[in-house]
Amino acid sequence: MSAAPQKSRAGAEKIDVTVSAIVPLNDLVTRFEFKRTDGELFPPFSAGSHTVVEMNDDGRTRLNPYSLMSDPADTSTYAISVRRDDAGRGGSLFLHTKVAVGDRMTLSYPVNLFPLDLRACKHVFLAGGIGITPFMAMIAHLDRMGGTWELHYACRSKALGTYADELTRKHPNKAHVHYDDQDQRIALEELLDGQPLGTHVYVCGPKGMIEWVHATAAAHGWPDENVHSEEFLAPQPGKPFEVRLCKSDITIEVGERESLLEAIERCGVEAPFLCRGGACGQCETDVVEADGTFDHRDHWLDEEEHASGKKIMPCVSRFVGKSLVLDR
Repeated sequence: MSAAPQKSRAGAEKIDVTVSAIVPLNDLVTRFEFKRTDGELFPPFSAGSHTVVEMNDDGRTRLNPYSLMSDPADTSTYAISVRRDDAGRGGSLFLHTKVAVGDRMTLSYPVNLFPLDLRACKHVFLAGGIGITPFMAMIAHLDRMGGTWELHYACRSKALGTYADELTRKHPNKAHVHYDDQDQRIALEELLDGQPLGTHVYVCGPKGMIEWVHATAAAHGWPDENVHSEEFLAPQPGKPFEVRLCKSDITIEVGERESLLEAIERCGVEAPFLCRGGACGQCETDVVEADGTFDHRDHWLDEEEHASGKKIMPCVSRFVGKSLVLDR
């Protein structure tokens, strides 16, 4: 009998895991593999899913989302690949420098905000850098189902082409790698114009790449619902600010290098989340009163909602001003 799943303060189920393997892939990227600590199988997940990794970093809890890149058919193992960001907020550095095989950790149940649309007659994958990870699971799924796909993968150099050799070896006619240092570029307009009706495009990578793909596809008449993207935004540092949580009847200080969501959690107030990257909408919070300027950094709220000053996504957005009161 499997152990009952844990509940987080925000109600999301969590899984106790043990680090079963750590595999350096190149100078920047390492794969981490996990087994359930209770010896049971993991919950099934669909290609494109992510998990939130909980890290206890010298008393500070870090919660970072990472795409599950292992084969969805193999529920004995979950695997993620993490790019080390020396200028980041510490989550990737913690994994790269402080985690060892045998360590106990906690993962969230998988959530999919970037699913395959299985109605498509063909799937075109566009990856930039570490954005290759969700496509590893998608390719494994489509190969098993006999689906039609092609991949175009842009990376800095051959040395930093995470999984590039594996993909081109297994799929020489489907996986195409474009190296920046060799001036190789994805011929996006030609690629889009040459697809059969019913094709869907998926892009995961840097913000500029995602915007380029969406804009080019729209200019070439592609329906919005046929173009899919995923980008988890890391909360950016900013000036500390003070927030009043009216339901909880407390005032909190948001530090320079913590998100508003992290500050709320630090004070023991429940705040729901699924992605922690401005994409899922789960942590959307009503603004009761504000005297200042919002720094909206999410993908969830539209321009009108950003301009209204009535909502904020505390996982990635910040505030500059005299006072901010939230309905939480």
